[in-house]
Amino acid sequence: MVEGGIVTKEKTDYTECFREIIKVPYIMRLAFSAGIGGLLFGYDTGVISGALLYIREDFQEVEHTIWLQETIVAMAIAGAIVGAGTGGFLNDRIGRKPTMIIADILFFIGAIVQALAVAPWMIIIGRVIVGLGVGMASMTSPLYISETSPTKIRGALVSTNGLLITGGQFISYLINLGFTRVAGTWRWMLGVAAIPALVQCILMLTLPESPRWLYRKKRISEAEEILGRIYGPEQVEEELRALKASIDNELELEGDMAEASIFTKVKQAFGNKVVRRGLAAGVTVQVAQQCVGINTVMYYSPTIVQLAGIASNSTAMALSLITSGLNALGSIVSMMLVDRKGRRCMMLISMVGIILCLTALGIVFNQSAAAAPKVSLVESSHFGVNGTCPVYYSASNPPSWSCMTCLRSTNNQCAFCANKANERFPGACVAATDFTKTACHSEQRVYFTQGCPSKIGFFAVILLGLYIITYSPGMGTVPWIVNSEIYPLRYRGVCGGIAAVSNWSTNLIMSETFLTLTQALGSSGTFFLYAGLSFIGLIFIYFLVPETKGLPIEDIEKMLEKGFKPSLCGNEKDTEDTAKVAVVV
Repeated sequence: MVEGGIVTKEKTDYTECFREIIKVPYIMRLAFSAGIGGLLFGYDTGVISGALLYIREDFQEVEHTIWLQETIVAMAIAGAIVGAGTGGFLNDRIGRKPTMIIADILFFIGAIVQALAVAPWMIIIGRVIVGLGVGMASMTSPLYISETSPTKIRGALVSTNGLLITGGQFISYLINLGFTRVAGTWRWMLGVAAIPALVQCILMLTLPESPRWLYRKKRISEAEEILGRIYGPEQVEEELRALKASIDNELELEGDMAEASIFTKVKQAFGNKVVRRGLAAGVTVQVAQQCVGINTVMYYSPTIVQLAGIASNSTAMALSLITSGLNALGSIVSMMLVDRKGRRCMMLISMVGIILCLTALGIVFNQSAAAAPKVSLVESSHFGVNGTCPVYYSASNPPSWSCMTCLRSTNNQCAFCANKANERFPGACVAATDFTKTACHSEQRVYFTQGCPSKIGFFAVILLGLYIITYSPGMGTVPWIVNSEIYPLRYRGVCGGIAAVSNWSTNLIMSETFLTLTQALGSSGTFFLYAGLSFIGLIFIYFLVPETKGLPIEDIEKMLEKGFKPSLCGNEKDTEDTAKVAVVV
């Protein structure tokens, strides 16, 4: 049970989760069906990374306009911000199940609109619609799973949502790779998302509402029936008594606020010390999750691979499978460890690894840019007056130009056609047009538009893999677990919405500025900036986020009421005893 009742402090092995599921398969049915929302979340946020490469080819205005590329990616996130806020209200008002069904309908409509798009503006509209569904699913799926899970395996089951998110991203990369040779490429990539949305909608119609929400709405017999299917007969009465005590206490505290407006609830939430401290922790981990730059990696992974010197679209997407596959693998590791090692410890270790990897990526990209091939006037003139980049011709000091200078000259109007004998010899700075691209390829040369040929570029791919390995088990899944259990039930919907909006707002800023930052700061400067933001996030997590491992919701409330003493990874005593030093928010 999510709210608790049975207080257990034992270390929960991942095998315990399997034992519980074998005894009560219904638990897994609830978790997996709701978790398809996570799959859609992952697919719709991951698929654009590959689709964008081909959207750029079909629409010249997208190819030459960085802000339009960023907008196509980011509009799903803008929609998710609204969806997350709306989802928090709908979760409290109409329940978890109907909210998930609404999210599925939005997923379905958005996928169809994108697949049928005839212009970039139509893709953007489809992305906004999909984003609304993503925002609702991002908070509703883990909340539903959390409220239908036994306490001792709650973390592992909520992690299945994280596994399905990363699994959805991995599947999106496979789909992208599979459709590279098919007519319509990006239309199929974006449209396929309609299928799992339809499947989940059908499954959700067969599932019950959360027993916590039902009991809250005085539908006690329905809640009791569902608890009976989750727990053994000997536990149901005890769980029901604990649930009744918890909700009765909340209703007594709420008084006339039970049917208050969303704005009144938000005001009341910030006026409550326990909720305020919970929000400080919940919002901190959600913002930190995005400030490490993870979704710029997932949304622009093939582009980052191309920045490292891999010119081919299909090769870039194939290499990007490594990052998405490791992300999914890391989610499995999280499921195995989160209820044993604790939420806080896994996040702190994860953040340290992220900072090291981002710093190393910045160094690699810096060295790669410094060693970029020079631009040759002879090579550039070889393609004729109309084929050579006009910016290069009008430059004050053309002999100083390198491949990187060519690509970053202005608004993606120049491309680099590598030397025929060796990619790292001086090459041509050409106009970024279909004509010069065809001419370059016809001479068996390589055409670069994002990054330059580099002998150390493969290190960037390795470091991206290490970055994902350190990110996924900790910061990838744990922030969602923390937010599914750190708020009192009466505020869970509205607080979950606030935290999710914080996540998606930060996500929007990061994804909407990535390409602009690479233009202004270079790839190396961008990753150094992300490393700095990650360090700040590490400090905030250390001081504001308590350990919630193995604690029923009522005990988490008590801990937040008393305060907690920050320590590296926390321990059992920290979560049981009154702390001597309270963190005041």
